[in-house]
Amino acid sequence: MTQTLPTCLWTQRADLAQLVAALGADNVRWVGGAVRDTLLGMDVKDVDAATPLLPEDVTQHLQAASIKVVPTGIDHGTVTAVLPEGPVEITTLRHDVSTDGRRATVAFASEWQDDAARRDFTINALYAHPQTLEISDYFGGLEDLSARRVRFIGDARERIREDHLRILRYYRFQARFGAELDPVAEEACADLAGTLKGLSRERVAMELLAILGLPDPAPTIARMKDQGVLPVILPEAGRQEVAHLAELVAHEKASGIAGDALRRLGALLPAVPTIAESVAVRLRLSRAQRSRLATAANRSSHDSEQPQALAYREGPLHAIDRLLLTGASVAPLHGWVVPELPLKGGEIVASGITAGPQVARILQAVEARWIDEGFPGRLRVQQLLAEELRTANSA
Repeated sequence: MTQTLPTCLWTQRADLAQLVAALGADNVRWVGGAVRDTLLGMDVKDVDAATPLLPEDVTQHLQAASIKVVPTGIDHGTVTAVLPEGPVEITTLRHDVSTDGRRATVAFASEWQDDAARRDFTINALYAHPQTLEISDYFGGLEDLSARRVRFIGDARERIREDHLRILRYYRFQARFGAELDPVAEEACADLAGTLKGLSRERVAMELLAILGLPDPAPTIARMKDQGVLPVILPEAGRQEVAHLAELVAHEKASGIAGDALRRLGALLPAVPTIAESVAVRLRLSRAQRSRLATAANRSSHDSEQPQALAYREGPLHAIDRLLLTGASVAPLHGWVVPELPLKGGEIVASGITAGPQVARILQAVEARWIDEGFPGRLRVQQLLAEELRTANSA
């Protein structure tokens, strides 16, 4: 029985109809996440298309229809149509010529099934006709989607050997869409876990953070630990850290704080700043991400600091990370805005203190007392300054 894609807002976009008219309805199929997520009743963020037309032909047809085209992945047959309601990536049908687990050499194909055969999972190889919305399913993806099962296309081990990153993609998709575990996929990922060592650190970090950013990644991370996958990419995460992740996710939910991938990565690391720094460097994280991990790892020595004082010293985001990671309440920070010390160094100089180190010491002393007293107003700060000036003048 033929199944069709439900009509929804994105399938009725006028700019997509213009794109289809430019390329010809028989030369376009919606594919991948947009089809999968629509069938699951989920919001669709990006629309991708496949076509038997060569990239230069796609470009020519679209430009003739006054549609802007950007060669975003021309080496792999992908161009992007810049449309009023959102860009669409259009990729020429392909089949793999050779693979080495990290990258593939591809050739253009003319058959939809050849293109489907090189994709990773059956639920990602569903193609929808742009006008009839009829779905082409070459590998049982519709049945797997109905069962909420993530299954590799063809031989799971062969798919992983083509691109080792598919191990991590499997866990991410299974955590997001899966209910029923596929034992063949689970066994293949466990057996070939060691191949992840050959991937670039950036690709590993991207997928690991994508997994950690899911609503509840804890069960999946625990399974990755048990199956020997997590130790390959994050050997610092022991069983205690994996358990800590589950506690953090529960605390985030109870606190009404959105889950955060980097904070959860912090939960998977021991509370040792040098270890956090080492992992951040290894995963090629940004400077800002490295700073957050280091602050989170420093949590054990600041457990007693008041939440607002912590937020003032480290910044609200860093403070929330540390509070959640230690199981403390973040309620004192709800609606709280970090104040500015109502005192400048110039006022201290005007009081008769010579500009230099002593001004900085007095300013720091006033600030420390201001923080300890819960950030009182200007009048109290002037009193604190007067007391510190008396102490300085009597020394």
